[in-house]
Amino acid sequence: MKYKTDIEKMQVALLEAKKALKLDEVPIGAAIFDKDDNLISSAHNRREIDQNPTSHAEILVIQEASKLMNTWRLEEATIVVTVEPDAMCAGAIVNARIKTLIYGVQNTKAGAAYSLYNIPQDPRLNHYVEIRENILSHESEVILSSFFESKR
Repeated sequence: MKYKTDIEKMQVALLEAKKALKLDEVPIGAAIFDKDDNLISSAHNRREIDQNPTSHAEILVIQEASKLMNTWRLEEATIVVTVEPDAMCAGAIVNARIKTLIYGVQNTKAGAAYSLYNIPQDPRLNHYVEIRENILSHESEVILSSFFESKR
C-alpha cells in the first residue's frame, strides 16, 4: 500500500503512538517510508519496556529500516514522527541521511528540529533534511495530553 500524503503517513505514526500509550510508554510513534511512498518500518517508544534510554521511536525505525534496506544511508527516505525529535533522534536522522522529516506537534522542552535547536537543518553539518511540521498536530497532542494527565 502506498501512503501518498503526509496525513496518511502520519496516521501510521499515530497508530504506533497509541500502541505506546497502551503499554504505558510516552506515546510517540514513528514510521519510515521509501521514495515510492511504501512503508518500510514503524515503531513506538520502548524505553520502559527495554529499559534503554535510546529506545525512542525514531531510533527504532531507523535501525529497522537500515536492516531491511541493508544500508545505513536512507537517503531517499521520509521519517514521520508524532512529536518533534529531540537532539539524539534529530542527530540520528541526519546521520542516516534521511531526506525528509515530517512531525506532528512541537516539543517545546526538548525539540531539536525547530523548538530549541534545528539539528536537521544546521548548515555546519554534512546533511540537510527537509522538514514539514504540524501534520495532524492536534491528534498527537491529544494522545500526549492523555498520557501525562494520567501521570498527575
